[in-house]
Amino acid sequence: MRVGYGAADATGRDGVAANLDVAWLTGDPPWRALFESWLAAAVEAGVAEPNAMIVGTVDADGRPATRTVLCKDVSDDGIVFFTGYDSDKGRAIAANPYASATFPWIAMERQVHVRGRVVKVSAEETADYWNSRPRGSQVSASASDQSRPIESRDALEAEAARVAESLGDAGPVPVPPNWGGYRIVPDVVEFWQGRADRLHNRVRAVRAGDAWRVERLQP
Repeated sequence: MRVGYGAADATGRDGVAANLDVAWLTGDPPWRALFESWLAAAVEAGVAEPNAMIVGTVDADGRPATRTVLCKDVSDDGIVFFTGYDSDKGRAIAANPYASATFPWIAMERQVHVRGRVVKVSAEETADYWNSRPRGSQVSASASDQSRPIESRDALEAEAARVAESLGDAGPVPVPPNWGGYRIVPDVVEFWQGRADRLHNRVRAVRAGDAWRVERLQP
């Protein structure tokens, strides 16, 4: 199957006639301003789940896996997501603390790829995010032994109901001890912009010690 990329005229489907260039990577770190600009554009364009990213990990046996999670914070230090520490991704990160993340804004013919080491966020950061979640989401996370088999949907719903009843309708829901945030601390951040005839634009920022270098890549 062949699918075309890039509008036939000079303006790509992201609506920007200018070609993505290394000059767009500015600041310290040089990736953050452009990333946040592109994320804001995806939100404005009505892209579904604009903060969704495909996170790739490699387990202790060297086997890769990807899944879609939501980015919940962006800072100079990296990008943050939350999950169960005992989930498949959590166990892979424990064995091999590096990951990739791709933001696939396909409708806009833009992508951002992030690669780097993974660290847990602080307990305070986890609690701040946890307390911002709807109570139903807190109950579901508390009830789920993430990534482990369960015999049926009925059993899953029964466990969620049991946990909800045990917690009652009032008072805070405690953060599960095996649940929290991870931060991907970037070594590489690459930006991709679709163009006609597959002559796409790719630029990236690469960490070099305490500094960054920026470069254009061939498509």
